[in-house]
Amino acid sequence: QVQLVESGGGLVQAGGSLRLSCRASGIFFSIVAAGWYRQTPGEQRELVATITLNGNTNYPDSVKGRFTISRDNAKNTVYLQMNSLKPEDTAVYYCATGPSAGMMTAWGQGTQVTVSS
Repeated sequence: QVQLVESGGGLVQAGGSLRLSCRASGIFFSIVAAGWYRQTPGEQRELVATITLNGNTNYPDSVKGRFTISRDNAKNTVYLQMNSLKPEDTAVYYCATGPSAGMMTAWGQGTQVTVSS
């Protein structure tokens, strides 16, 4: 059974940085895509970043240039480095894995990120 456990969320001032981590277990992590998504109350979950098994990354314009996704297959972990945070980045952030960047099949429980103005 796949388990994804996120950590690193918290409260930060606008302009600050946070690094999220997601450790996977019960899966051959090196052969799956991974990603980060976020959700605010009443809104749909949205893509933040994805990374393929080959290390190709994808970001929406809203975070491009500020957020960086990376993976350490030896540690079964995917990271999200978030810089220049804005209040609109406030959300619950979820990590996910799946057979491709467009098909995530396992999800973590989420970690809250709050950016104060």
